[in-house]
Amino acid sequence: MLSVSAFRRVVRASAIYDVLMTAPFATPWTFLLLREHLNALNVSLGGAPLPLFGPLHLLISSLFGSVVLVWSVLRMLDPQPRFGRYDAAARYLFSTWMAWALLETGQPLLWLFLVPELAWGLAQSLPLQRAGVGREGRAHESLLR
Repeated sequence: MLSVSAFRRVVRASAIYDVLMTAPFATPWTFLLLREHLNALNVSLGGAPLPLFGPLHLLISSLFGSVVLVWSVLRMLDPQPRFGRYDAAARYLFSTWMAWALLETGQPLLWLFLVPELAWGLAQSLPLQRAGVGREGRAHESLLR
C-alpha cells in the first residue's frame, strides 16, 4: 500500500512523463518532426515504415496531444489521488487500443508506448493507505478518491 503523499508523487511523475512524451503530438508541425524519428526507430526495430499522415491524421494526433497536455498539467499542479485513478482508467483504455494496433500491425514501436502505459496504469491502481488508520484498521481507497 502507498501513502497518499507517495501516491501523489506517482500521479505527478506520470503527468511529467506524459508532458514529455506527448508534447510533440500537440501540433501538426512538431508531430511531423517526431514522426520521422518514430519511423526510423520502428524500422530499426524491424518494423515496416510508418504510413504517411494526411491533414485529418494530423488533426487527430494534435487533438490527442492537446488534451493529454492539458490533463497532464492539471495532474502536475494538483496530483489528487482521484486524478490518478481516472488517469489509470484512461491508460488502460489507451493500452487496449495500442494492443489492438500491435496485433493488427505488428509494429514493434508500439511496445515502447504500450509497456510504460500499462506500468503507469498499474502504479496508479495501487491501494492507498488512509491517514490515521492503525494496523488493526482496514486501509482502502475508493476508486474515485
